[in-house]
Amino acid sequence: MKKVVVIGEILVEVMADTIGNGFASPQALTGPYPSGAPAIFADQAAKFGQPVAIISAVGNDDFGRLNLARLKQDGVDISGVHVDADYPTGSAFVRYRADRNRDFVFNIKHSACGKLNASPAADSILASADHLHIMGSSLASDEFIALNIKAAKKIRSRGGTVSFDPNVRKEIPSTSHIAGAMHEFIELTDLFLPSGAELTMLTAAQTPPDAAAELIRKGVQAIVHKNGAEGAVFYGPNETHRVHAFPVVEVDPTGAGDCFGGAFTALWLRGTPAPEALQFAAAAGARAVAARGPMEGSSTFAQIAEFMQLAERGGLPA
Repeated sequence: MKKVVVIGEILVEVMADTIGNGFASPQALTGPYPSGAPAIFADQAAKFGQPVAIISAVGNDDFGRLNLARLKQDGVDISGVHVDADYPTGSAFVRYRADRNRDFVFNIKHSACGKLNASPAADSILASADHLHIMGSSLASDEFIALNIKAAKKIRSRGGTVSFDPNVRKEIPSTSHIAGAMHEFIELTDLFLPSGAELTMLTAAQTPPDAAAELIRKGVQAIVHKNGAEGAVFYGPNETHRVHAFPVVEVDPTGAGDCFGGAFTALWLRGTPAPEALQFAAAAGARAVAARGPMEGSSTFAQIAEFMQLAERGGLPA
């Protein structure tokens, strides 16, 4: 089994109990929930039985302990997570609007996970990793960009692989430096996991099939284009496969793309045929959508298999 490493934020998430626009007035909230896109990805991959480690930092507080307990419980190697005595665990407040889009208030830059903390444990993880997963949400500083590029080059130099999920968020400023880094990441990427318009963000081509073909010519081995309720498409050098989204009641889509990515990446690393891996990943995303809380819907392989059997019999709740 190939060992996966992801570098990036571990957060708590607090959710508004009502639908509306932002946080301009006092309101009821529920949380904290374990969160952070890299942490959700790691948790889902680990629940599929994949060896996976995360390099990050949390504060010496209840929010940090909540996250570390969940990740450890689900099988993630947390030895590379630094516990910071001076900075708090990162946080995200989220409120859904009537159109199902979201408003976030993040504290990442000025939290524990906003700083790069080198450690022998983190160095050991990177030295033994077979696969690096890069999250665009984790590229908010020059230090994190440089570490991901350095790790990607080292892992690929010894025969390993890299996956990249752009995970663009409007709340995280986009600079020319980050845009340039994303182009460099594409040159190092084996598995690309964009959502929606992210597929054409780094290509001259502006239609999904043409953009996928352009990326494959650049050396990307596989592309999975996530499209939420419209399903997903897999593009390879000589094959294309589509999967429909499972019909579930949407409760909370936060984290669904990360669960999809964690499931697909774990299966892709094991050589699972693309159509089968795509189906399992879509089911992982659907189960995540149906649970409140960004990491609450991550699933074991057995839970996904049961979910898919239920769906085949038409037994999913409408």
